[in-house]
Amino acid sequence: QRRAQAGCGPLRIDRRLHTAAQRHSADMAARQYYEHQAPDGSGPDDRITATGYRWSSWGENLDRGPRTAAGAVNDWMGDRMHRDNLLNCAYTEVGIGVVQGAGGPWWTQDMAAPR
Repeated sequence: QRRAQAGCGPLRIDRRLHTAAQRHSADMAARQYYEHQAPDGSGPDDRITATGYRWSSWGENLDRGPRTAAGAVNDWMGDRMHRDNLLNCAYTEVGIGVVQGAGGPWWTQDMAAPR
């Protein structure tokens, strides 16, 4: 709905982006960190590429704590960088990862434009 208000099309769910996002949420929860870059130095581009997704651009949003997807979206919409990712019309596909755990839930949203 918010993307439509900004003149963007809807995001399509992509299983590879979902896998990248889910793996990152699980890793953050397991190793108790909260960053785009994992302790091994890998970043969102590495994780997305590792799933076989061929991207031309990507964006990643993280959140920790909201109990619902609506709560995570509200958090992202309240921050300029995250809002800009969500409302970037170049992104056409999305994957969402959420993991319950201590200090969580841990949310990852990976958006991309395919190559």
